[in-house]
Amino acid sequence: MTELATHEFWQEIHNPGTFPSGGDVSSCYVTELEDGRQLRLPVRVLADGQHALASLIINQASFAVLDVLAQSLAEKMERFKVEVVAGLPTLGLTLAAAVAQKLGHTRYVPLGTSRKFWYRDDLSVALSSITTPTQQKRLYIDPRMLPLLEGRRVALIDDVISSGASIASGLQLLAGCGVEPVAIGAAMLQSQRWCEALDTVGPQWRERTAGVFSTPMLEITETGTWRRPAA
Repeated sequence: MTELATHEFWQEIHNPGTFPSGGDVSSCYVTELEDGRQLRLPVRVLADGQHALASLIINQASFAVLDVLAQSLAEKMERFKVEVVAGLPTLGLTLAAAVAQKLGHTRYVPLGTSRKFWYRDDLSVALSSITTPTQQKRLYIDPRMLPLLEGRRVALIDDVISSGASIASGLQLLAGCGVEPVAIGAAMLQSQRWCEALDTVGPQWRERTAGVFSTPMLEITETGTWRRPAA
């Protein structure tokens, strides 16, 4: 497989079977959508040097790729009869807005980490994520957005669900507003670590979670390449 420059990832959806999708990988992981179309993702090595993950930075993707991922996720959201989409910062906002449009909505509700002067501290929770583990942030909702969520069928959207920490924070924040989403959505479900995090929030969340595609935790091999763990 031809090596990609760092800026070339996430730019094209390929036809089924364009690339081999099994076996060990080096710097590029090929994931498949449900219809067999393929997307190439860079491999990011974790701090222990023994494990790696396929990465998706959705605001660096081409508009064509974003459009396909948003359409696929919107189709998965249809069974939940979603009335309003709430998006998690930062990268989840890009996908949430696109999914809301695909669902025929005229707007969405962005959650944020920047505290405006009219925000309320009681409408905020601590926030962490796998991509910014050392940054201490809080997740806020604009109080003026609450009428858009109250009594509605809400979907909480992020770009990637990995450790589950960001989604858990979003659920905690919405619960404090008296809102329980009917669905959770993401472009990528990254490994299975998020399952335990959501289980601690409530037993209902796994079955309410939908992703366009899933990627595994990769393990280093004797030759320095990366292998999917045995099933």
